[in-house]
Amino acid sequence: MIKEYSEKYNEQVKDLLVELQEHIVSIDIEKYNILTDEFREKYFAKIIEEINKYNGKMLLYTYHDKVIGLIVGVINNEEILEYDFKAPKRGRITELVVSKKYRNNGYGKKLLNAMEKYLTDIGCKDILLGVFGYNENAKLFYERNGYHIRMYDMTKKIYKA
Repeated sequence: MIKEYSEKYNEQVKDLLVELQEHIVSIDIEKYNILTDEFREKYFAKIIEEINKYNGKMLLYTYHDKVIGLIVGVINNEEILEYDFKAPKRGRITELVVSKKYRNNGYGKKLLNAMEKYLTDIGCKDILLGVFGYNENAKLFYERNGYHIRMYDMTKKIYKA
């Protein structure tokens, strides 16, 4: 069942965020991503701050009152019209995670659909999101759900030890 975030789920939400970071750390070829002792509390606080600052929302997928997935969406920008760029009001999905043992059961898609509805309801015309370059499963998931690549970030190691 999808429900809006409530503080009673704080510890379960933090557990999911740690699980996501552990996954990112495990697939990071350069080993830049780490999981520190501070991550759990500080990252959670950052997400709550962004939700409050950018008219966002966190939705939870619960199963028997256990949080098995979450999605966070915020307003990325109001409509922009500048000399070199025009963009509609856009939302941004900053987090989407389903606990490993519950993946491939449609929970991520349900969370994504619910967040898309929220962002549409508040007037967003586009949704942006970032996917870690080595997260092939996430890239495929988003492509299957209608998302496409607009920009690439590229990196090159220039220091050799």
